[in-house]
Order: sequence, then structure tokens, then C-alpha cells
Amino acid sequence: MHPLLEGVIRRVRSHGMLAGMITNGYLLTAARIRQLNDAGLDHLQISIDNVKPGPVSRKSLKVLDRKLQLLSEWADFHVNINSVAGAGDSDPQDALVVAMRAIELGFTSTVGLLHDSSGQMMPLSPRERQVFSQIHAMAKRSYSRFNDFQENLAGGRPNQWRCRAGARYMYICEDGLVHYCSQQRGWPATPLEQYTAGDIRREFLTEKSCAPSCTISCVHQISYLDCWRSPQAPAAAAIPRPAGLVQIETAPQ
Repeated sequence: MHPLLEGVIRRVRSHGMLAGMITNGYLLTAARIRQLNDAGLDHLQISIDNVKPGPVSRKSLKVLDRKLQLLSEWADFHVNINSVAGAGDSDPQDALVVAMRAIELGFTSTVGLLHDSSGQMMPLSPRERQVFSQIHAMAKRSYSRFNDFQENLAGGRPNQWRCRAGARYMYICEDGLVHYCSQQRGWPATPLEQYTAGDIRREFLTEKSCAPSCTISCVHQISYLDCWRSPQAPAAAAIPRPAGLVQIETAPQ
């Protein structure tokens, strides 16, 4: 919906960085897909919650299948379709149907885990765990998919990892404030224009109490490469600035 979306993508790519987009896909047309091609979009993800619209979510395969066909015909960028294991108003089999349709159209397919309002794991039923395992086995590995943490969560086991939210990953809300992620708004809630290298250093070393049961894939993936260094503590001291990859996600207006 951003009127200068293609310009933003071009700006990102002009710095030699990857530009990805997560969308519900409703506004995609053949012309818009060609514009995204020209802008240099690297990858796009659509999450689909069920086969038919339900009372909780209308992001269904029935509603979006024509958009998926347009992407298959026109997109030069990588397309990933994410289904959800444990979506409350849908049959567990729906996630498998969505994943199979994605692969049929030449896309990659991933599966996410339903979380509660604080981003914590919600238990899966035996049938949901079976569907999760089937889809997980279908997923292709790539540089951007470090999803092994999901195996533990699906089995009810916590993960021991170093969440780099607020440092390597930033969630910028509609008010321009930096938060750990979409499910942990309010921490640190600092205006982006006032967010300094010192804030990045602090949050890089700050242990997040919500991390063991966190299902937020974006944060897991961006933090994964730091699993071997810089132990964290609840109150972190300043350290040399972390180098390398930083992911910034903005909330929709």
C-alpha cells in the first residue's frame, strides 16, 4: 500500500542489500508484480492460514489462489508460501494442502507455529504435530531458513538461544518506535531517530526472558549466526559493536 514501495526497494538494493517483503497478497496484479521485478525485489512471502475463509482469518487459499497463479506466471523474485500449524479455526490438514499447492506452483513452502499474544508457543495436538512434520520435511533449505528451532517447540521443548532482538533485528512500529518484535512491543520502545549504537550494543547482550518458548521465526533466523559467541545476561555491559547483518521490519500503517 505504500505509494513509494518500489522506490524503497530500489534504495535498499542500491546498497547491495537484499530486499524482501511480507504481504497478504490481496493487491497483487500482473502489472504490480512486474514493477516489483523492475525494482529488484529479492523475495516475497505470503502467509495463508486456511483453505477456505474462517471466522478468525480470511487469508485463505480460496481467496488468494489467483494471486499465487499471477506470481507463478510473472514473478522473477523468489516466492515462499508460509502455512500455519495450529491455526485455531482451520482443519490441520489445511496447512498441508496450502504447502502442496505452493510446491505445485514452483514456490518454496514453510510452516509456522501458532503463538499466543505474547509470541509464546501454543501446544499442538497430535494431528497438528503430524502435519507440521510432513510440511517441514517438504521444505527446501536455503541461506535464509534456519528453522530447526521449530522441531523443539513442536515437541514441547524450549530452545536455548541468544535472541538478538533490538540489535540484529528491530521491529519499527507505526509510531516510529523500536521494539524487540511484533509480540513484545514496549521494550525498549525508543524512537528510531534516537536509537544509538549504544542501544544496539546493550540489546545485543541482553537476555530476553521470552526467548525459550518464542516462535517468532524472523528473530530466530536473524539471531542464529550468533549462537556461538557473546553470551547474554539480563543486564548487559557495553561490548564492541556487532558487525554484519541487521534486519529491520516495519509495521504496516
